[in-house]
Amino acid sequence: MNDNKKIVKRNVKDSVFTSLFQDTKYIVELYKALHPEADYVTEDMIEIVTLKNILTDSLYNDLGFMMDKRLIVLVEAQSTWTVNIIIRGLMYLVQTYQDYIEKEELNIYSSKKLEIPKPELYVIYTGEKKVEEKEISLSEEYFSGEKTALDVRVKVITESREGDIINQYVMFTHILNDRVKTHGRTKKAIDETIKICKDRNILKEYLSNHESEVHDIMFSLYDDEQIQKAMMRDARKEGRMEGRMEGRMEGRMEGIDAMIANLKNMGVSEEVLRNAANMSQSQRS
Repeated sequence: MNDNKKIVKRNVKDSVFTSLFQDTKYIVELYKALHPEADYVTEDMIEIVTLKNILTDSLYNDLGFMMDKRLIVLVEAQSTWTVNIIIRGLMYLVQTYQDYIEKEELNIYSSKKLEIPKPELYVIYTGEKKVEEKEISLSEEYFSGEKTALDVRVKVITESREGDIINQYVMFTHILNDRVKTHGRTKKAIDETIKICKDRNILKEYLSNHESEVHDIMFSLYDDEQIQKAMMRDARKEGRMEGRMEGRMEGRMEGIDAMIANLKNMGVSEEVLRNAANMSQSQRS
């Protein structure tokens, strides 16, 4: 297969997201973007607690880390916006706390109050739909704002200060989307994305040091999106065929019932009517 015809995975940005933030140096930049006052943060203060391959089927696009007695969980939304990201964040948070309690050998049945890291949930949304919300809430989105036993609040990030790591990542995804619209999911789209980003100083260091890895991440011999579309087409086609068969059968049954009624009106014997009724019943079963 010609390199220019290689297909880019639909969830390419998810993979680049996790690849980028496997490096604690970039997590430090990320933390400072979220907490500008924390200019004292160093790499050795960061503990990554990302849950790999737990909430998605294959590739994952979530990031969890602890810093300053804070548990930070970032969940990158897919290109299609959904408030179900709140549920995902909640599940992620619960699992991470469970792991933390086991690791620290904390006794949740003790009378002494446990010390646990303060949670912060964020979603970095890079899709095209305009999202006005700066924060989304479990209570508000699912229970009309009613107070319940549990609420979860997720801060929504669609942009950031120019030049910080969040801004650079969002710009990278926008450039990639633009190049894919022009060239399709091809090597040319990837090459142009990397070149443009380097020229504009967008994730330049990361792309320069990991260019080969980025190419590997972004290449695939199959297109997940096309497979999903094909499966949906087959399902719809099968549904239409079943509908037509059911329609034909219903028509035949109506015809048999009408025939029996006509025979009865014509004074046909009870034996003939019983035989016709038995035939109708066998067709229905």
